[in-house]
Amino acid sequence: MTNVQAQLQKLLSDGVNLSTGELLRYQQLAKLFSLAPKRAPQARLAGSYLTKHKGRGMEFDEARHYQSGDDIRAIDWRVTARTGKTHTKVYREERERPVFLFCDYLPSMAFGTQLLTKAVQASHVCSLISWSAAARGDKVGALIFNATQHKEIKPLTRKKAVLRVCHELLELHQQSQQIKPNKENDDDAFAQACARARRLARPGSLVYLVSDFQHLSTQAIGHLNHLTRHCEVRAVVINDPIEYSLPSLTSTQAVSVSDGNTQQQWLLGDATEHEQYKQWRNEQNTFINDILKKNNISRFTVSSGIPLDEQLQSMQREQL
Repeated sequence: MTNVQAQLQKLLSDGVNLSTGELLRYQQLAKLFSLAPKRAPQARLAGSYLTKHKGRGMEFDEARHYQSGDDIRAIDWRVTARTGKTHTKVYREERERPVFLFCDYLPSMAFGTQLLTKAVQASHVCSLISWSAAARGDKVGALIFNATQHKEIKPLTRKKAVLRVCHELLELHQQSQQIKPNKENDDDAFAQACARARRLARPGSLVYLVSDFQHLSTQAIGHLNHLTRHCEVRAVVINDPIEYSLPSLTSTQAVSVSDGNTQQQWLLGDATEHEQYKQWRNEQNTFINDILKKNNISRFTVSSGIPLDEQLQSMQREQL
């Protein structure tokens, strides 16, 4: 059994299709993914995250001088007795932060060269985030889309929410495999999905954009910029190993490649062609990274050529 076959067996996957078992597997791996806030919440919601908003709640924030209109039930009698001046307790309220998933199943995601297609890896990422959110008691909602349709999932709590997300991932992924790429239509579909995400994600939500971001039009960027004004937005950029460089060969070999519409001839093993390809890919990846950074969207990259849990465990070791 080859290493790839062993990895696929561990993932309960064939690398191309999506199954219930491989999505449910991530319930046991929920702790690998951190949903801790990276910036202060921007909306007033009720739940389990602390905000800078002052009010009655479970978490003590500070004691300050009593001011006219303060609730006398909050007077801190110990500090008052010690200082001789009336002080009142101020609390930081607990807040809820829904987790919202944005999952891209456009034709460019139906591609993979080593282990999984990008669409399958994106499904694994969404499943893991959903289980992690449920484990924390967060509500989970989602927008899952391809070139011709989309599924909107209203935020729900606990296991019921995750199972609904997994069901829609399975259904739409299967339908997406038959769709051929069309650059103009796919760019428009991505922009429309960004507009829907802007409308669906509640203010204060933690939004995960799971995509290869190959269809970042000016219109889409505008919608994402508006989304970041009211939500914390994180991008999970799904890449395939060949989207960085061509395979290395000891001798040259001509291969025919196609995106489903056009066909090209590549000369593998040719140093000049390899360097030109690498430069083109670097420019493309840099463009995506710069756009996300400019719009205040934090990002990390997930390869479709390595199991997701191995990548997360490696990240955790590097942070130690």
